Amino acid sequence: QQAALSGGESSLSLQYSRGELTAVEFLQELGQQCFEIANVRVPVHSFLWDLIRKEMRKQLPIMAEAAQCIRAEGLKTALLSHSLCLGDGERFLPLDQQHFDVMVESHQEGVPRPNPGIYKLCLERLGVQPQESILLDSSSQNLKVAAQLGMKTVKVDDPAAALKELETHLGFPLQGFVPYTRSVRPGMEIPKDRLQKYLEDVLGAHPTAPLQLRQFDHGESTRSYLVKFGGRLLVLKKEEEPPDGPSGPSVPREYRILKALAEAGVPVPPVLALCEDRSILGTPFFLLEHCAGHIHRAVSLPTVLPRRRRAWYGAMANILARIHSLDLGAAKLQDLREHGNYIQQQFETWTKQYRAVETHVIPAMERLIQWLPLHFPESQKTTVVHGDFRMDHLVFHPDRPEVLAVLGWKFATLGDPLCDLANNCMSFFLPAHFGARRGLRKCDLGHLEIPTAEEYSQMYCGHRGVELPENWNFYLAFAFFRLAVMLQGRHPGSLAGEEPTRAAVPCTEHSQGHRADQGSGTDGYTGHQGEQIPQARAFRDPKRATLGPPVQCGACEHEGWFVLSAVSSPVRVFSQHWVPRPLEGSGTLLPGPAALCVPTWAPVSLSHRSLEQNISTGQIPGFTGQDSPNQS
Repeated sequence: QQAALSGGESSLSLQYSRGELTAVEFLQELGQQCFEIANVRVPVHSFLWDLIRKEMRKQLPIMAEAAQCIRAEGLKTALLSHSLCLGDGERFLPLDQQHFDVMVESHQEGVPRPNPGIYKLCLERLGVQPQESILLDSSSQNLKVAAQLGMKTVKVDDPAAALKELETHLGFPLQGFVPYTRSVRPGMEIPKDRLQKYLEDVLGAHPTAPLQLRQFDHGESTRSYLVKFGGRLLVLKKEEEPPDGPSGPSVPREYRILKALAEAGVPVPPVLALCEDRSILGTPFFLLEHCAGHIHRAVSLPTVLPRRRRAWYGAMANILARIHSLDLGAAKLQDLREHGNYIQQQFETWTKQYRAVETHVIPAMERLIQWLPLHFPESQKTTVVHGDFRMDHLVFHPDRPEVLAVLGWKFATLGDPLCDLANNCMSFFLPAHFGARRGLRKCDLGHLEIPTAEEYSQMYCGHRGVELPENWNFYLAFAFFRLAVMLQGRHPGSLAGEEPTRAAVPCTEHSQGHRADQGSGTDGYTGHQGEQIPQARAFRDPKRATLGPPVQCGACEHEGWFVLSAVSSPVRVFSQHWVPRPLEGSGTLLPGPAALCVPTWAPVSLSHRSLEQNISTGQIPGFTGQDSPNQS
């Protein structure tokens, strides 16, 4: 260490890092200096390897976890090194490359640090500007050059101290990573002190370490939290405020269903407690044991060896068949009730939702709505139906084709099991780039060693001892009808492969905010380019409010109209994602600050500038240019 580091900026290690010495020259010089210090010949290569590897392994766990936390927030990471190998090509850094979006070795690029070109190359591959990046390095010279480019810098003398500084820059913790989680989103925080006391009372434990919270990062789990309580990992699922739909609270129902399923032998996370006392967290919630395992987001199973992928699909088919084979008489599933003709009722509900969010006539959708009722199955079996059964709702064993837990039981009911199977099979027909649910269409299934849709369906039928019906295409068409309705309720970005973003519409204080969508939304209104309307008092989301009738606002006499309102701020943007078309009916100025009333389901796409122009030219019926746009 003395031989490698002595000499300050002219030390052998920095000369090698800057590319001033080749690997051979570096080892020769290092050997000579070691001999002068110790007066004995040192096997420099193996000795250096042991030293560096020992030092790296002290830093790697904390750095690797930090990289995982950063990527979980949707940010990119890069690993920049002069050379990750020395002499015989064996790598010093036993790092999982999946932690990094970009890996750059300056030795291979022919641009040594601190040449600014290597930083520019790294930024270019990341697709970010210098001011959007942060560099961690132990070399003051490297940091100085990066700072001159406009990059933020953090000097790494002590890894733990450096990460504390990085946390300050980023605004979220870089420890406590668990797969599929991220830091708690703004506006979705829950009071830790009250939760801590509740857990101590219910679980009878009093850990000395403070409670830690993270949030699950996908799908309908936006109100699901990972709780680290002492040495235990728990999952907390919380109801939204207000309850998400006309059927009333969903969390107590889902808790009772999970408990009954566990008793019936279905693999679900173990349930611990249900709390309906709103004074704790504001809404009911329940607790589960965290089930560690692997969730496959990609149905192509890239992390599974090709020869084993068929077994993973077999395990999925087997668990679905087990769910559909439950003895309804023996299982205590009182919360699952049969509602007459399951498919007919589902069709009527989804059609009503589609009409509520329809923006224009889609001929193919109209033909499907006419065709489906003419082909309802004459007879239907009745079993437990998961309602949203798919690959990424299954927790697999990390090493073998075994389903450890089935997640996502929010829509469970009694109904036709073939609807579950058809929903499960949609991935075979969806394109790989599809934003809502990536699929396998146009993939070479033989090369991937994944069964075809027909083979997978036969796997399921084999486990249940049934035949696939002649009208199987009806069930597939019905599954795609449901998916089309759900996508219609999102903004058009869903179809372009983007993650859906909700834009909640503020409503006047005269009416209570009500959300009738099936997932969770944003506790605030995000307008054009992310600008916030401050102090919005209540929220409605007409793009997503698909389960309830039009709402009458207390400040407006017109039933079915939504009021856009903000306190002490003009209404700058209604939504950049709605399909532009003329307002249907007149706009009406209402009393109160910056209030504008528009008809229900009238999509608007106006920036503040275009609003000002349209008012001044009289293009919006019912408005004149007499008032300042900032007050209208």
